[in-house]
Amino acid sequence: MSGKTYIVEHLDPELEQWSAYEYKAIANESAAAGSSFYLTSVPTSLQLPPTLQDVRALQVKHEGVEELYAETKHRVCLLDPAAKKELSPEDAKDFDVFLFGGILGDDPPRDRTSELRKKGFEGRRLGPVQMTTDTAVRTTRIVIQDGIPLEKIAYVDHPEIKVDEHESTTMPFRYVLDKEGQPIFPPGMIDLIKKDSERGIDDLL
Repeated sequence: MSGKTYIVEHLDPELEQWSAYEYKAIANESAAAGSSFYLTSVPTSLQLPPTLQDVRALQVKHEGVEELYAETKHRVCLLDPAAKKELSPEDAKDFDVFLFGGILGDDPPRDRTSELRKKGFEGRRLGPVQMTTDTAVRTTRIVIQDGIPLEKIAYVDHPEIKVDEHESTTMPFRYVLDKEGQPIFPPGMIDLIKKDSERGIDDLL
């Protein structure tokens, strides 16, 4: 089933490089699946980083999701870690729009989704382990468009990334595995993680 809309309500005054990589991956993967990706509540003062400026599949909206879907709020599903019900393939019949509160990938989680929960959107859960934003959208698309239940998706929790020959860093999130059994990261993300880790190590010296 295609033709769904995925929305990240950008709940941060800035847009960091790692978010740009995630949003680019979401936009391109959504387009490839015949779906749309909106980034909503983007301040007019926020200039998109170069990573996102040429991404045609990304639709930037200054309005919030509540304004955009005022008449069809019942067709919007909020992916909410606090929801009582897990997302299932059957939800494809009831919802056209799947809403994510950025930034999901906080460690520890800061429950940024609570700002959207207060607006009364019906919620669904993606399991007990924190996901990055792109992983949450990817997981939702697999369930809703491919019809694969959450428990049938191949994941890895807290994968380790080698920074160099001697150092590694553990990512505190759940990731979907690709066909080769490797965690799916947005293009450019591994290099960014390594640079950030090296910077952190240098700060300790």
